[in-house]
Formats: sequence, C-alpha cells, structure tokens
Amino acid sequence: MRTEGFIPFQAEYPSEDELRSRASAFYQSIDRRRTVREFSDREVPRQVIEDIIMAAGTAPSGAHKQPWTFCAISSPEMKSKIRAAAEEEEYENYHGRMSEEWLKDLQPFGTDWHKPFLEIAPWLIVVMRKTYDVDDGVKRKNYYVQESVGIACGMLLTAIHQAGLVSLTHTPSPMNFLAKILGRPENEKPFLLVPVGYAADDVSVPDLQRKSLEEIAQFY
Repeated sequence: MRTEGFIPFQAEYPSEDELRSRASAFYQSIDRRRTVREFSDREVPRQVIEDIIMAAGTAPSGAHKQPWTFCAISSPEMKSKIRAAAEEEEYENYHGRMSEEWLKDLQPFGTDWHKPFLEIAPWLIVVMRKTYDVDDGVKRKNYYVQESVGIACGMLLTAIHQAGLVSLTHTPSPMNFLAKILGRPENEKPFLLVPVGYAADDVSVPDLQRKSLEEIAQFY
C-alpha cells in the first residue's frame, strides 16, 4: 500500500439503519431547495459566506488542480455595476438573441431582462473557472475544468441551502463583463453568478414538480 504523501482516511461505517436515515434526511432537506428571485436586503455575515465558499472548495477536481476562484461581492457600488452590465446583456437576449422556443419555455417563470436581485441580495458570488494557472510566469494546465467547476457549483448551492439561505443560478450571456468589472486575470473566465441571501417576505416560487426516480435513474 502506498504511504508516501498520503494520510489515513477517517472512514465512517454507519449501520444500515443509520445509512438509510442519513440518506433520507438529506434528501428531505435538499428537496426543499428552490431557486428564488426575490431577496431580502437583510445582511448575511461574511463568516457565513466564507464557510460556504470553503465547503464548495472541498469539491473534487482533475488532478486536484482546484481550477476555481469564488469572487464574493457585497459592495453596493460593485453590485450596481454588475446589475447594469447584466441587464444590458439580458435585454439583448430577450429582444433577439433567444429563440421563440426558449422564450416560450421561460414564460411560466415570469422572467425578463430586469434583474433587481443583483443589487438587493446582500452577496453575489461569481464563480470563475481557470483553464490554466500561472506559476512563476509559467502556465500550468488544469484538467477537466468544466466538470470540476460544475461539481464545485453544485456543492456551493448545497452549502447555501444547508446554511438556511437561498440562491439563484444566474447566467447572463455573454458573461465576460464580470471578469472586466472584477479585474480578474486572463486565465479566469466567468462560469456562474449566484446571488445569495434571505428570501424576501412572502416570496412565492413556481409550482414545479421534479422528475420521479423512474424518470431520472436506471438501475442495472
């Protein structure tokens, strides 16, 4: 067994009953997660956001390159700039870039190019993907970047929900304006913009039904 550069894994061996209980409890919790577009401006402590980001950073990645940067924004001035730029791109999307089929599919959600949540939510987390790193001026390739960052984003959303907050996965396209506003280096590209905070009072969400187990899984 290889030992150099390795440490013992702190394994758990729950009983079958405990295993079932844990899995069921987590499913019941995460099944309550919903995308929210109406936020409260109530403050969220920075420490909470730090812990959420650190949780996302535990995601697996190709060759353990961890090809992500999480930019957490609470500055009202910065959020205002992001909203203005995002709405400019979204206006173009809703008035020509999106197909008729796409617009029809969005109708049940009541969305449009106005994005007030980008200023109201106390925090915005912009997830950047890094196709390569730079070490002493030398480019170091990262592997499975899309997959790795996608997994990290899933864990980010789960951590937000677990903390008792709500989020929205926002993907204004194109998103290059985010790198410019945030002054990010050339090797970082915007992947996802996530407003984070408390839900507004009396907020409502679409009455959706998730696909059943039979529709999303095959057992062999």
